[in-house]
Amino acid sequence: MAKKISILIVDDEESVRDSLYNWFIEDGYRVECAENATKALSMLESDNFDIVLADIKMPGMDGLEMLKRIKSLRKDSIVIIMTAFATVDTAVQALKDGAFDYVTKPFDPDDLSHLIRNASKQISLLEENEILKEKMVSLENVEDLIGTSEAMQQVLREIESVAQSNASVIITGESGTGKELVARAIHANSPRKFFPLVSVHCGALSESLLESELFGHEKGAFTGAVYNRKGRFEMADSGTIFLDEIATISPKMQVELLRVLESKSFVRVGGNKEITSDFRVICATNRDLKTMVEKGLFREDLFYRLNVVNINVPPLRERIEDIPQLVDYFIKKYCISMNKPVMTIETAALKRLEEFPFPGNIRELENMIERAIVVGNGKKISLKDLPLGKTVVNTTVESLDDLEKNHIFQILSKYNWNISVSAKALKVDRVTLYNKIKKYDLKPAK
Repeated sequence: MAKKISILIVDDEESVRDSLYNWFIEDGYRVECAENATKALSMLESDNFDIVLADIKMPGMDGLEMLKRIKSLRKDSIVIIMTAFATVDTAVQALKDGAFDYVTKPFDPDDLSHLIRNASKQISLLEENEILKEKMVSLENVEDLIGTSEAMQQVLREIESVAQSNASVIITGESGTGKELVARAIHANSPRKFFPLVSVHCGALSESLLESELFGHEKGAFTGAVYNRKGRFEMADSGTIFLDEIATISPKMQVELLRVLESKSFVRVGGNKEITSDFRVICATNRDLKTMVEKGLFREDLFYRLNVVNINVPPLRERIEDIPQLVDYFIKKYCISMNKPVMTIETAALKRLEEFPFPGNIRELENMIERAIVVGNGKKISLKDLPLGKTVVNTTVESLDDLEKNHIFQILSKYNWNISVSAKALKVDRVTLYNKIKKYDLKPAK
């Protein structure tokens, strides 16, 4: 046995205690004895025995009363009742009160050993179940946060550290690094995990639409408002609200957001009723908010309200050792979704990926692997299946905006400026892509 099962024998007859003690010691169990229920309960306070084998008839407190007290302390305890007065009533009552089983005196050693083995299996299953539950909780919603690099392990440690608190979090990092996955992992491992995680992509909405989206609106508040609508803050009650691209919100919305964060209350657009909501806020941005504060583009008080904890997600070029694992994950993901046999990747192709700067980070890598699986004809992804040669990267760029601009231009060129297809490849909506094209003044190459 991986773990030595412990048994407490409770019987007022010394001969019974001695017999059972010797049987179970020979079978490899750890065994202790008590001559009455009072002493047994005292022993259970200082030692968690796995199995209690108790006589039903003892001076003072009987076995049924002791069973009830044990179950009130530890409802998962395995208690087996022994009796020389076997009746249907006592057996049924013992089982109703939570006994694992009952045996009658005189004992058959083989039957009793079999019963103890079954109880031991039950204990092992319960312990395995608890271990699995703990693993599931600790890994919940971090399955896509792949990587054994120290940079990625640091992110996972920070997620674990901050998840149990209600502190506001700003997740920073370049586009495509997985900031939303980090937000989901924080929520999924927090006490709020059984309530909604509500996401809002601030950069995709105009000021008026964002206001309605966050606060909701009353019927008739504006043209097209034909019914009352809950806002995202209201939907996130008891849960978490994730504000992506927080750096894009207007000065007016910054003021409104600060007020809501301070009071946890708001009024729907066109309404006059104060609504309260208990939410946790997590934000994400690929811009330097501190620099924006210094330039007067972002409110300092809002920045400090949001930036209680900062988690920076590293770019892919700073965690090159994670690329093989990520490639393997994406190959399996898309082969399964496309109903294809799981492919592998040639050594030369993987080496080239490890040398590539990936301005679009993991999102770009995922797109490359998906495309390679679509166009590939063999069992392996080869160098010719990867669109590396068609991608032109300006390695002299210094800012995150330059990297994003280059990546968007590459994707648009790749798909012949088809906005829908390009937006899907970039995993943003059409409005966001149009805003980015306008922001960076992007135009098709002549």
